[in-house]
Amino acid sequence: MSDRPANGSGNPEPTSADIEAATRRLMAALDALESAVERRREADRDENELAIRIQALGADRSRLADELDGSVRKVRRLGTTNLGVARWLEAAIGSIWSLLDAGVRSRATST
Repeated sequence: MSDRPANGSGNPEPTSADIEAATRRLMAALDALESAVERRREADRDENELAIRIQALGADRSRLADELDGSVRKVRRLGTTNLGVARWLEAAIGSIWSLLDAGVRSRATST
């Protein structure tokens, strides 16, 4: 009889305990890989959600900038209109004072 193993590789054949241990290690490695893939998917989803939020913030910023520009233009127009109305009122008040002064003077001279 020969002392050589039957599988011809020079290594003894693995026992069922060795196969079970290797199977457990393989299963643990597959579980770890599956967990890593799931974490990566979640990270990708988070990145996509963040990108969507950033894009929405950019759109909001643009919209708000446009609204602000419109409000600034409106305030300037209102300021110009206000100045014109103030000048018109000042002129009207001046005219009224002039008429009142003229009426007072004409009464004073007629008495």
